[in-house]
Parts: sequence; structure tokens; C-alpha cells
Amino acid sequence: MFLHLHLRIRVGKSPRPLLEYPNSEVLNFFAFPAYIEDVDATMTCLENLKDLTGTWPPVRVGGTTQDRATYDPTSTEAVTYTVASAGAAPETLTYGPSFISLAASYAGEVIIGLNRRLNNISNTIAAAVLAQSKMDNLYSIELGNEPNFFTSSDPIANGASWTSAVDEASQISWQDQVCGNLSATDIISAGVYFGTSPMSVASLATTEGDSNEYVKDYCSHNYPQSSGSYNLATLMGHSDIASQIEPYAAEISAAANKGKPHIFGETNSATQGGGGISPTFGAALWILDYVMQTVLMGTDALYFHQGTVGNCQYCWWGRYDMGSPYYGAYFATMALANADQIAPLDNQDTKYAAYAIYKDGAPVRVLLYNSDYYTSGTRSSQTFTLSGLSGSVTAKRLTAAYATSRVDQGQNPTVAGRTFANGTCTIQGTESVETASVSGGKATFTVAASEALLVYL
Repeated sequence: MFLHLHLRIRVGKSPRPLLEYPNSEVLNFFAFPAYIEDVDATMTCLENLKDLTGTWPPVRVGGTTQDRATYDPTSTEAVTYTVASAGAAPETLTYGPSFISLAASYAGEVIIGLNRRLNNISNTIAAAVLAQSKMDNLYSIELGNEPNFFTSSDPIANGASWTSAVDEASQISWQDQVCGNLSATDIISAGVYFGTSPMSVASLATTEGDSNEYVKDYCSHNYPQSSGSYNLATLMGHSDIASQIEPYAAEISAAANKGKPHIFGETNSATQGGGGISPTFGAALWILDYVMQTVLMGTDALYFHQGTVGNCQYCWWGRYDMGSPYYGAYFATMALANADQIAPLDNQDTKYAAYAIYKDGAPVRVLLYNSDYYTSGTRSSQTFTLSGLSGSVTAKRLTAAYATSRVDQGQNPTVAGRTFANGTCTIQGTESVETASVSGGKATFTVAASEALLVYL
């Protein structure tokens, strides 16, 4: 089968503007100091992405444990907690001023997630005031994490049912009080909702009223697959991704109607730290195509979650091994680096994807993706023909032996023939750049099943 793609965009599919850095990271609140101070790969992995774009990737410090955390202004420790076993997350924790100082030391922008579940607004205000005063890199503040899961037994609920209307009133009240103490507007990541139901950005945005001035962005969380129910072929399938993210179109539109951006403030392949599919190369390919499709929908940024150190299958890196998903994140950053527009060259209704990526009104790269699921036997391929070309054309390939390949099982993917060293994230190997001949303004490219190719025009 051949796909013939011309670089003139299909009617109704105008190029979508890009922000400087749509592909970002979340470091779980309680684990944030450990990732920065104890995991050697963290800063190198982030710097690798910075080297592609010239800008350090934004980071969110947040997650479930932000809503278990109490700020202790007298503490000399960044974070203090105990856990029942190695790899577990704490049920309660405290953090001190050095936690905020550590966040302030990062060279990129930072979202800080603060507690709302414990219903101690004076404590959250104290932390917010410190963050505002110390962090020149502060992008926004979250007031609570995934309130969809708050219950009547949580302190914020005061024994009553936690409904959408109750949460919206709570969010708005806390925004008013926190921002009043900060004398600030345009600083709150609002919503922070898991999924689109029963609580939604669309409903919250309608309710915000004058408090919308405090909102920096409206935030959704998205995990395509639930813990215990995994299907890698569906996760990475091009048309399957389009179907999975479709409900977020209304969330993005609602934010835009309020004059605010939408972000995926937390996302990854599967809930509860990921599952058997999450460390695979197929999950890397999902990241690549998922970033492209959500950016096309209009979201401004995606923050991929890094969970508990040593107990996180979807993590991009750890103390000892790299994760295959980092390869997809790196390739997505390569594709979008320093570009200003993206447009689809397909209809998102097959297994095969193509994106034109623009700089200053001209196409500079084309991303091709074959989402056919490959694990064994003869590996099929898809041929793409691009027309409207001139001059020489080169390409870089994202590949692995199988969709199920895992770094921790010795099956490293490669980005243009190169890998990232376990434990350090240092780039290894000699770059492999492919060359395609252009004849009559056309060039043909072959992309194997479970593989992607970035064409440089």
C-alpha cells in the first residue's frame, strides 16, 4: 500500500500554531527532591531535550502526594515522610522552605502543586507566598490534585458528598483567597481534573466568573488505559489515539472561550504508575503520536508523569535504567523543535500518520508514523510518497526490534542510530542520517510496522 502525500494542506486542516515547548515533565511531589538530588539521569535527560530546543523543558511538581503534604516553615529538610515499604508513596508528608528553593533552582518554568484536600488554606497560602517570592521560574500554582477522587471523608468535604458543584465552588473560593494574599492574577492552573467526567474544565470555566482573571490555564489529566486493563496495540494505534482524546476537544474549546490555554498537566500511558505496556517501545510511539494529535487539537502543553523512584513503569528514566518511552519523547521534541506550526497530512482514520511541521510559513520537516503493531514474524512496512519537494532530503528513524522492546530487558530502541546510556542518559553512538533521492518533486520513504521517520526538507 502506498500513501501519496502533498505538502499543500488538505482543505479544512490549516496549520496549528505551536508553543515553544509542548512536551514536558511531571515529577511526583514527594519524589521531586530525590529525582533532582539522587537520580543522576534527571538533569541530563532534561538537558538533552533543552539542547534540541534551546529552552529547558517546563516541569510540574505535583501529583497525588501534593494533596497529602503540609508545609512546615521550620523544617530543615526538603521533604519528610515514612513509607511502609520501598517503592511505596507516603500517606502523609511535610515539606520545608528548601523544597521551594530546590524548585526555584531549576532553569525552566515550574508548576507547583499545593494541597487543597486537607482543607488547611492558611498553610497553602503560606507555601504559595513563599513560592511566589522565591521562584522567578514559577509558571503557575495548582490548588489540589484530581478532586474527582475527593470523598466525604476528606477534610475538605466536611462529611458531605463531593460533587462537581461543590468542587467548583471550592476551587473558586480558594483561588480568590490565595490570589488575594499574593496580589496576583494569571497564576492558577485550574481544574486539574482526571478525565472529563463527572467534573470537567468545560463546567468549571463556565462557573469561574470574575475569578477567571486568576486562572493561568485550565488543566486536564489523561491516562488512556487503566491499571489492570492493558492493550499496547490500542494504545499506540493512530486512529485509536484520535478516538481516545476526542472528549478533550470540548475542554480545550471551553478554555479558549475564556481566553485561557489548556494543558494536560499530568498524563501517561496507564494509571497507577503504568503497567506491562508502559516500559515498551510501543509506549514511546504512543507518546510521539499523542503529542502531535493533542497539539493539533489545541492543547498548549503535556506534562508526562514521573512517579515513585524505583517503582514506575512509565517513567522516562530511573536510577539504573532508561525507559523506552524517553525515546519517543526525545523524537517528538526533535520533530517540533523551533517550529511554529503543525498540520496533518492524513485524516487520522487509519494506522498511518503524517504531519507537516512548519517554520516561518514553510514546511521544514515531515513526521511519518506506522502504528501497525509488530511483535514477531515478518515485519510489514508502509510506503509514503511525498510530493512538492525540492533539493536534497534526509531523514532520521525511530525504531526498535519490536513494539514490546524494553530497555531494561536489553532491547534498546534507537533514535537515528543512537541510544541513551542507562543511569546517566548520556547520548551514545554515531548518528545515522538517511538520504532520499528527489525525482520530479517526489521522494518515497519506507516505514516499518511500529516505527517512525522524521524527514528533513
